[in-house]
Amino acid sequence: MLREELPEIITGQVPGPKAEALLKKRDGALPKALCGYTYPICIKRGEGAVLEDIDGNKYLDFIGGVGVLNIGYSRPEVVEAVKKQAEKYFHCIFNVVAHEGYIELAEKFDELMPCRGEKKKTFFANSGAEADENAIKVAKAYTGRKGVICFSGAFHGRTNLTMALTAKKSYALGMGPFPSDIYRAEFPYLYRAPKGYSEKEAVQYYIDKLEKIFDEASPAKEIAAILVEPVQGEGGFVPAPIEWVKAVRKICDENGILLIADEVQCGNCRSGKYFASEYWKDADAAPDIITTAKSMGAGVPISAITASAEIMDAVPAGTIGGTYCGNPLACAAALKVMEIMKAENYAGKALEIGNMVMKRCNELKEKYEEVGDVRGLGSMIGIEFVKTKAGKEPYPEFVSQMIQNALQRGLMLENAGSYGNVIRFLAPLCITKEQLEKGLDIFEEAFKDTRKQMKKQGAA
Repeated sequence: MLREELPEIITGQVPGPKAEALLKKRDGALPKALCGYTYPICIKRGEGAVLEDIDGNKYLDFIGGVGVLNIGYSRPEVVEAVKKQAEKYFHCIFNVVAHEGYIELAEKFDELMPCRGEKKKTFFANSGAEADENAIKVAKAYTGRKGVICFSGAFHGRTNLTMALTAKKSYALGMGPFPSDIYRAEFPYLYRAPKGYSEKEAVQYYIDKLEKIFDEASPAKEIAAILVEPVQGEGGFVPAPIEWVKAVRKICDENGILLIADEVQCGNCRSGKYFASEYWKDADAAPDIITTAKSMGAGVPISAITASAEIMDAVPAGTIGGTYCGNPLACAAALKVMEIMKAENYAGKALEIGNMVMKRCNELKEKYEEVGDVRGLGSMIGIEFVKTKAGKEPYPEFVSQMIQNALQRGLMLENAGSYGNVIRFLAPLCITKEQLEKGLDIFEEAFKDTRKQMKKQGAA
């Protein structure tokens, strides 16, 4: 079975001839912005943590659809659940006709989400960006305020509002004007905190930076929400330190601001808990609103927004919802995903995988100058590459070359970080131990080859 196989490149190099021909057709039919060649792969089928391309090459996927495939490709029970629903009906717009799947899924999220509130309510959208945008709408409706604070390194989507919230402006090039009343503070990126600071001093430094917004940009009484990723995704897999989260929670409570946790990427067991906000809740710093998407539907588009009934019921009729939101097929997929993840302890799998990955990557960190930092939560791990440990100079060209070296061996890796110098680990949580060990072996081989290539280039 494909789900148990190891990577194998049978065409000698990637892309193979069939993929090359299909990619040329793609280039003629699609906008250039969608026609990159970092991954010249055309999928034929996928199972578990492995995909096969149209040339018969098999790849071990450490990207997982950028966090969508925690449960893996083509989980049979999810496939069957979607088929069963499709035999009844594909669609009904929930604002007009209610269906059982939406209600059942909302009830399960109301029980599961670790946000504040005795009684919770949930509604659904189609993507992470839509979830974040709706969370902001909910916060504005409840508070009657218009300001939003976001952070350096943040990624929240590609709608007009979420492009404004996203830090890296290559995602928003030429797309303005953007909504007003959005303010950005520095995220607590401890690896790049001011030199010589202890962790406690660094946390206070970042809290001071946040509080300056109230003096220099917007009064606290005009801020509706502070939006935070518990582990930054695109920003380089940087976890928010718990002491910093506690301090932000206190600021929110003192000023009537809602705290929103964006769990689009880190949710659905990736962090070692079902939601990373459980760590916040354990520290008595639970968020007011949680958003999630990506692995929630195993690849079928769906996202969720959850908050207390008090907050949710403040939203005016007509301002939330949409044609495909809570689509019956997506709800069927999400219900089955949740059932499997709970029954098979996917959060526990994430911890086991994370321990293996951290161990191997920390061994590289101890031996080699180029591995500057290894960090993460559960199996959401970032490996940051630098030119020197002392200078911490970002080394994005190393990462770019390493991704290509790994790809030619059948391992898919992806970069992240503001400088593009982080490799993020997002393998499906159903990956076998043999596959994980093989993938980490290829990772190390690709790393060593890249070191040699970079040294030759430097000597040339």
